[in-house]
Amino acid sequence: MIATATFGLEAVVAREVRGLGYQDLMVEDARVTFAGDEAAVCRANLWLRTADRVLLKMGEFKALTFDELFEKTRALPWPDWLPENAAFPVNGKSVKSQLHSVPDCQAIVKKAVVEKMKQKYKRDWFQENGPQYTIEVALLKDMATLTIDTSGAGLHKRGYRKLGSQAPLKETLAAAMVLLSRWRPEQALIDPFCGSGTIPIEAALIGTNMAPGLNRSFAAEKWPVIPKSLWHKAREEAKSFADYAQPLHVMGSDIDGAVLGLARYHARQAGVAEKVFFQKLPAAGIRSRRKYGYIICNPPYGERLGDIKQAEELYREMGKAFKSLDTWSYYILAAHPNFERLFGRKPDRKRKLYNGRLQCNYYQYYGPRPPRRMEPFEKTTL
Repeated sequence: MIATATFGLEAVVAREVRGLGYQDLMVEDARVTFAGDEAAVCRANLWLRTADRVLLKMGEFKALTFDELFEKTRALPWPDWLPENAAFPVNGKSVKSQLHSVPDCQAIVKKAVVEKMKQKYKRDWFQENGPQYTIEVALLKDMATLTIDTSGAGLHKRGYRKLGSQAPLKETLAAAMVLLSRWRPEQALIDPFCGSGTIPIEAALIGTNMAPGLNRSFAAEKWPVIPKSLWHKAREEAKSFADYAQPLHVMGSDIDGAVLGLARYHARQAGVAEKVFFQKLPAAGIRSRRKYGYIICNPPYGERLGDIKQAEELYREMGKAFKSLDTWSYYILAAHPNFERLFGRKPDRKRKLYNGRLQCNYYQYYGPRPPRRMEPFEKTTL
């Protein structure tokens, strides 16, 4: 299988895959390939917080000609997965390959799969009115990878964010920001630019060990080759690992009161309304009675929201305001090339990440360790 990943998050996705118990894996640009059975399709879709999709890898081979692409595609075991009434649209992409015409590659793969299906089902025409099996042919430097999408809608669509807001942060990136910070559920967490609540909600899901895909469906749930009992077992397993009683100290604040209404609605939809506190507050007003904690945030960039000068002034205000929480750790996603200078402090570490197609840096400022090390979260986690 392949867990696709946004550039910069491959190591985070790999850590999640290993956490599910799948050790036979390979990490490459924008994907983590790993071995698993049918049950792994269910568990990976339910649990992976930072992957974009879970794909079934049908085959990989070199293809320099259309004939080669056709023959090697036809040789793959498509009927082992696709029933007679399968709907199988073909998507494609090609990078630095001789076969650069994506529409032609898609058409050839479609024809090859049909020919393979004819051998199995002994018919010349297929209605395609059954379950969805979205096939992708991806060509990179003349290597073709053929996959079937098991997820359907991208994994960032958890099911709780039904209402939109301006410049939303994807749930998968928000979860990655929390996981990269190494925040633990017994520690305080504040997002002073929470918007529609994605970072605090993802933190609450992580803190209570709730599987992010528990409240949505997946394309492979309708595949007859994967028994419904496996999906039921995976969901029951996920429910058993959730710790709804875990106390959390997670807060989201924003200067926009209207958007906080969205945040509260999304928290209710996600099942964490009792775990997250939202407050209308400017970033300059951030305070906490807790001595140690984490600020994890995605402040306005200026390129997309408002004026760049306003964003620059905001970064200066952040630098001053966060000094009142001098024993806290700060994790800030920003695209401005001079963020460090405006914030007034060099980070301990920065990591290149992408918010959509926008290249950002994830600035990491480490606070001092608490004088007495907190006990680790002991409940078994996935």
